[in-house]
Amino acid sequence: MRPFLKWAGGKRWLADREELPSLAKFDRYIEPFLGSGAIYFHSMPKSAVLSDVNEELVELYNVMKDSHCELYERMCVHHASHNKEYYYRIRSERPLDRIDRASRFLYLNRTCFNGLYRVNLKGEFNVPIGTKASVIFPGEDFITYASALSSAEIIVQDFEVTLDGCGFGDVAFIDPPYTVMHNANGFIKYNENLFKWSDQVRLRDSVERATKRGCAIIMTNADHQSVRDLYKDILEYSSVSRRSVLSGSPNARGTTTEAMLTFGVDWSAAEPKAVDEPATASEIEGDDLLRGTAYSGSREFPAAMP
Repeated sequence: MRPFLKWAGGKRWLADREELPSLAKFDRYIEPFLGSGAIYFHSMPKSAVLSDVNEELVELYNVMKDSHCELYERMCVHHASHNKEYYYRIRSERPLDRIDRASRFLYLNRTCFNGLYRVNLKGEFNVPIGTKASVIFPGEDFITYASALSSAEIIVQDFEVTLDGCGFGDVAFIDPPYTVMHNANGFIKYNENLFKWSDQVRLRDSVERATKRGCAIIMTNADHQSVRDLYKDILEYSSVSRRSVLSGSPNARGTTTEAMLTFGVDWSAAEPKAVDEPATASEIEGDDLLRGTAYSGSREFPAAMP
């Protein structure tokens, strides 16, 4: 099942890959950096805790879960009204009603540039309009999304609190912003303001405590020596390659790698791979764009665009 959100750094590309360990044997699924929830929707666990520090994101998930009919009605209004003037009017609004807030969030996600989530220092969403005109997708069924979320606890919470609640029988899929110890890359510099290296260390400590309680771990992270060194004593490392289309020059496009770090997972059985359609090039580009710079609840996104 595809997620209903597009999110920078999303893992739709990984959902159909054999490198993703089987999640079938675990009693509960934990995801402390929710984003689009691509692995959750692909795996459809029987019980889950989904968390993020982005309050608007978590509110949307909960509205989809318990008020999907009302949300769909609001989205139909956005669909019928969508144009450039309407987009910027909705972007400037601050709804008081939770369903209006959720529909605004989803509308902006689907019609802004590359599905980015970015706010300025005042906490105002400032991504310009994109090229997509569809607000409701053909054949889309919000009831299906609501059903998929029905067994999940969805909460606003820091990753450390979420992971400290994990134990035996749980599996945590962890996809943090990709920050490394030393790097001249501009995106990494942005990350230092959003998810610092000290947060990576705090995450490592949280993961180590979780493994000692018997929680299985699947983590994706930057394939960088500083990250590999950080986790080398507690998690098993492998490198996963994927297509990258971020560069404006076709000659510079190719493959990139991400680190997969695991503990206590079952490599003997693969996840079913026939559920989702392969991600398109545009979806991969959206995953590439600002890979991991959006530590979801941050209010310090770079204001590079109007």
